[in-house]
Amino acid sequence: MNLLNIFKKHRFFNKSNLLFLLMILLKLSSQSIAQKSEFRKVDNKSFAVGEKLTFDVKYGFVTAGVAEFSIPKSSRLAGRETYNVIFKVNSVPTFDAFYKVRDRYETFIDVEGIFPWRFEQHIREGSYSRDFSAFFDQRKNKAKTSEGTYNIPQNVNDIVSAFYLARTFDYSKMKAGDKIQLQNFYKDKVYPLDIVFHGKEKITVTAGTFDCIILEPIAKEGGLFKSEGTLVLWLTDDEIKMPVKVKTKVIIGSIDAELTAYSGLNGKLTSKKAN
Repeated sequence: MNLLNIFKKHRFFNKSNLLFLLMILLKLSSQSIAQKSEFRKVDNKSFAVGEKLTFDVKYGFVTAGVAEFSIPKSSRLAGRETYNVIFKVNSVPTFDAFYKVRDRYETFIDVEGIFPWRFEQHIREGSYSRDFSAFFDQRKNKAKTSEGTYNIPQNVNDIVSAFYLARTFDYSKMKAGDKIQLQNFYKDKVYPLDIVFHGKEKITVTAGTFDCIILEPIAKEGGLFKSEGTLVLWLTDDEIKMPVKVKTKVIIGSIDAELTAYSGLNGKLTSKKAN
């Protein structure tokens, strides 16, 4: 029996009780809205389904491999719309004899909140291999991995989603040395991940000449961002914040990834300079 029938049965259906009934209905409605808005919303003008970015990976003057970031589709996961993001790195055939690489990362990033629901890592580097997966239950704050279940903070990142979240931030008022603090889950722990702003620079790569902002992700663990060396990112200085160059200093020399091609962008590259 609904509330209106109860009121009628007990002869409570007058103006004052009608007002009381309306207040109850409004409260229930507001609670329903609150439940629908349980997650944050991030203003994302930087990327969308269809984006594909290709890089040459160079060790010194030698092209050792090809890397690709792509968002081929959206998927429904945990009742939410997600970006299906894939990052892969393959060594080129001529380099395979020295050190064969077939790495693939895949993450499902919440479209509205830009946080992950699922993450997969498949590493094949020389004789080393590793497979890891995690489901991020963002409602219960649990990470259910292929190795166990762990507590996580709200809106925790994986190593790929953190990169895409960093593209949504506004760096226009930041000064060199300013930091954005994130949290990154990897393997079995949550690690701090700082994004350090280092200013601006114009750089030229195969894909063109761009005005860029310079960022340095610093983390103790996490594959792409681990602190065994220094990793620096150049992103276009516009709303797209497209990665143009990545430089990683290792024990011997450095590894550079430079943009060679791009398609499916979520807007205009206002930072690109005419040839």
